[in-house]
Amino acid sequence: MAQPDQPDRQERYLQTATAFVEKALTEQKGYRWLGELCEIGPRLSGSENSLKAIHWAKAKMEALGFDRVILQPVMVPRWVRGKVEEARVIESARVKGRKLAVTALGGSIATPREGISAEVVEVKDFAELAALGEKARGKIVFFNRPFAQQLTNTFAGYGKTVDQRVYGAVEAAQAGGVAALVRSVTTRYDNVPHTGSVNYREGVTQIPAAAIGQIDADFLSAALKQDPHLKVRLKLSCQTLPDAQSYNVIGDLLGSEFPKEYIVLAGHFDSWDKGCGAHDDGAGCLQALEALDLFKRLDLRPRRTLRCVFYINEENGIRGALKYAREADSLGLKHLAAIESDRGAFAPRGFSVEGDSAVIARMNAWLPYLQKADIEWVRPGGSGVDVSQIKNAKALIGYVPDSQRYFDFHHSDNDVYEAVNPREMQMGAAAMAILAYLLSEEGL
Repeated sequence: MAQPDQPDRQERYLQTATAFVEKALTEQKGYRWLGELCEIGPRLSGSENSLKAIHWAKAKMEALGFDRVILQPVMVPRWVRGKVEEARVIESARVKGRKLAVTALGGSIATPREGISAEVVEVKDFAELAALGEKARGKIVFFNRPFAQQLTNTFAGYGKTVDQRVYGAVEAAQAGGVAALVRSVTTRYDNVPHTGSVNYREGVTQIPAAAIGQIDADFLSAALKQDPHLKVRLKLSCQTLPDAQSYNVIGDLLGSEFPKEYIVLAGHFDSWDKGCGAHDDGAGCLQALEALDLFKRLDLRPRRTLRCVFYINEENGIRGALKYAREADSLGLKHLAAIESDRGAFAPRGFSVEGDSAVIARMNAWLPYLQKADIEWVRPGGSGVDVSQIKNAKALIGYVPDSQRYFDFHHSDNDVYEAVNPREMQMGAAAMAILAYLLSEEGL
């Protein structure tokens, strides 16, 4: 069959891109699905809620008429927060009894039942901690470096701040500290603590670790200046249980011409147990799901197979991504490209691409179509934690929305359904659908 000439193809692409956007904005299916998902609750790896959500997702893909729906087994870590997480100033001439807003960091060990009571030393970074020498021994180490607000890209700001959360417990323990208290890594000035993973290191004593809300972090800092010997009691009842059975959820729309060439659209389905994981990353998963469903609603059959993947365990182990990549490699699956949405459901900005210059140049030529969904640029950059594990894909792609509000919600009780704007979420789904369509039609 003769291929349509260039003007006809361009017009078809423009019409299809417009149809994706209009369908996504008027029907708002993904946003409604997110409401259903959030009713299940947060989806921490290995939890009962995560399994409920997995079976909900499988049923949803089947109801949408996907050609193939798979549950891919994965063993995941099982950390449980517990009912007790509290901190209080217990010895101070000025502020005795003052309660502090805290939450255990993911993976933290518990305190003894009676808690840990100790003086507090405040530091801004690991070098300052090392300079304290023996002065940190027996103390609660309080890491109080604020988010790097001076940077316009909040992910860059996060990267300059999050080391104290991830590695603070190890550094504090090596200095002789008995617990780590970390200023929440967030752009929003409120008193809601933000959780996230804490790492331990073999051979280093494990100590409890918690995040503290920004307002209380400033309060504690001011109180320490007035009373350097004040004491805080920290109580956490979290625990790590044996690994649990879980699953990646995979749904395929088979390609009409190249069914063995895969284009993955993905998010991670687990979340922290604060809020309901709406932005992080329920919305990203459902943008991927809606992108595939938009093909069905517009009666479009992709030339290459579109695969929606809901990865499990991104937050505290990436075992879902590792399992998918290993199995795909062993089966010899050919991945043309993979697109991940894991930066919140905000207004579209661009796509960042891990690929050679020719691939990125080819994708830049598609900007007239992507601009229908307000995509402004395609440029080199990181893709996503999960899809980056896939080997030999020609392009690993990250969907990049506006970043200014993401860390207001990230890993906290702020991350709820009501925090998601339906139009912004739907525009992201349309952007992913347009890119998937172009990849399917044109290849790389």
